[in-house]
Amino acid sequence: MRKFFRGASFYILAFIIILFIVQNFGRPTQEIDELDFSEFYRALVNDRVTEAHLVERSVEGIWVNNNNEEMSYRSFVPEVFSEERLTLIIEEKIDQEGLRVSAAPPPTTPWFIELLPSIFMVLIFIVFWFVFMQQSQGGGNRVMSFGKSKAKLHKDDEGKRITFDDVAGLDEEKAEVEELVDFLKNPKKYIELGARIPKGILMIGPPGTGKTYLTKAVAGEAGVPFFSISGSDFVEMFVGVGASRVRDLFEQAKKSAPCIIFIDEIDAVGRKRGAGLGGGHDEREQTLNQLLVEMDGFGINEGIIIVAATNRPDILDPALLRPGRFDRQVMVGAPDIKGREQILQVHAKGKPLDEDVNLKVLARRTPGFTPADIENLMNEAALLTARKNEKKIKMETVEEAITKVIAGLEKKSRVISEKERKLTAYHEAGHAVVAKLLTHTDPVHQVTIIPRGRAGGFTMTLPTEDKYYVTKTEMQEHIVHLLGGRVAEKLVLHDISTGASNDLQRVSSIARAMVTQYGMSDKLGSMTFGDGDSEVFLGRDFTSKHNYSEEVAAEIDQEIRKFVEEAYMLTEKLLTENMDKLHVIAQALLKLETLDADAFEMIFTGEIVIGKDDQLEDIQPKLNVVKAKKRAAEAAEEAEVAKEDAKKQDVKVSLKKQEKEELIEVSSDKEEEKDNQDDQDNEENRKEE
Repeated sequence: MRKFFRGASFYILAFIIILFIVQNFGRPTQEIDELDFSEFYRALVNDRVTEAHLVERSVEGIWVNNNNEEMSYRSFVPEVFSEERLTLIIEEKIDQEGLRVSAAPPPTTPWFIELLPSIFMVLIFIVFWFVFMQQSQGGGNRVMSFGKSKAKLHKDDEGKRITFDDVAGLDEEKAEVEELVDFLKNPKKYIELGARIPKGILMIGPPGTGKTYLTKAVAGEAGVPFFSISGSDFVEMFVGVGASRVRDLFEQAKKSAPCIIFIDEIDAVGRKRGAGLGGGHDEREQTLNQLLVEMDGFGINEGIIIVAATNRPDILDPALLRPGRFDRQVMVGAPDIKGREQILQVHAKGKPLDEDVNLKVLARRTPGFTPADIENLMNEAALLTARKNEKKIKMETVEEAITKVIAGLEKKSRVISEKERKLTAYHEAGHAVVAKLLTHTDPVHQVTIIPRGRAGGFTMTLPTEDKYYVTKTEMQEHIVHLLGGRVAEKLVLHDISTGASNDLQRVSSIARAMVTQYGMSDKLGSMTFGDGDSEVFLGRDFTSKHNYSEEVAAEIDQEIRKFVEEAYMLTEKLLTENMDKLHVIAQALLKLETLDADAFEMIFTGEIVIGKDDQLEDIQPKLNVVKAKKRAAEAAEEAEVAKEDAKKQDVKVSLKKQEKEELIEVSSDKEEEKDNQDDQDNEENRKEE
């Protein structure tokens, strides 16, 4: 609103309003009798009109009304009454005394009033153009601002300053970018040595791993301006806007140097150039070309560093990744167990945690979680605690939040028939039992027949440690685990259902990857087949090309079928030999609906026996007692580990102290030796003199 009052539109509107008021209300008003022509004619004939002023076909003047009062009047001559007849009557009355007659030319409108319609139309056109440009350019402040950069400038005084201390779980990544901070603080040190700091840093990693946050920490640590923009903000509907915005962005950066430019999702503008739908001269390619020129066009002492983030480095143009542009890549992946614990500590601040909450245990139970996932996990735990009207976040609430983040919202209100409950119980029991019997499969964390998300039930397995490679045996056993539900349905219910559709999709995907990507087929050997990139986008081929013949394709299908059939046979064998375990777990699921890792282990091993007539209130106390003992043992083990760590830390401190004392002793010896040498030199000089 303030911008409106300061703009030209306000003054133009005020001028029009004032002009309207002056035109319509500026003249003094007086009482006038409006006479129809018949009344005027009778008054004229009866000598009651004393003054007549003719203006085209209207008559104005003074007359004597019925009360013998002189009043102003106005009357209009109808078309049917000819002007000649009116003229004759007036000429006849002119000869009489007391009638004054005058005439005036047709009234003319002032020139500025005549211009008002034209001015009004021009104003309408200007307003329409202004609104149109705002809509097409996302609401810029000026009509011609569509060529300006949309980058946001962040400075130290805007909000909280982010430093490396605020970034947890990214130790190696922080070390990689520390020299950027040093360059921004002390650029002369590098220039004098002839060193060239990387002009562009490309942050690569899945969504939510902290690429943007790490870049903000770099800017905050160095204390320099930070420009942020998305790759999609460059290109608009007008040709040439993208290149213009790139130029404007770098002009702003040069004025604020030293500074950092952060381009998020750069793959939106930096994809490979080629024969796409837009040809070789589409708007995106012009923007990319301008970006390439700007990145390789500024000097080393200008202090501008480009940082970009993407999760698709494979589709970026090679010219963008060459030395001199984005010549350094920083991989920002999911944190390991130590990093997850640090991130949990950060997001646990300000949240009242119960004494039983163990962040180390939670770090082990969240493999593959990104920092964004962990932040969402702790927030969900706080929301669940508030929903339960509790004051502190308990361990079981955090466990429930983990399940919710992974599998979705629990749907206890859904009405399920007894037949479908039994089918779901045996399906999930098949997954769980097979996972327990295999040696290279992750241990069971939770089994439930309560629907979550789009699944009627699920079996969650979590690794005990972070994995970076997967062996052939592990992949084969994973296929066996996925087939456990389908095989259990077939063996027990003598029928199969659609519940295994997702399992079968994953089975086919894993088997195909083993054959075509990882070279795990004995028949086809250590070879890969296909380009491994089925993504379709502008600038690349729209159809996938096979680098193998139809005969080889048939052999690939045979090998995939072989892997799946062998896994199916092994699954059938395992469940047939352990049918009693399958029935026990299925019956436990029908009674308890959800089994955590401890309950599943105790029921599977027979530590707790559930009878047919046992109710939930009979089973739960037994489970609670055993769980309490297990948690006490885990706490004692962790205390022992902490004690050992403390001892190691004391040893390190002692060694450092000893090294320091030795260095001091060596230094003092050297100083004493130097003093002795100086004394000898002085003595020799005196003798020579």
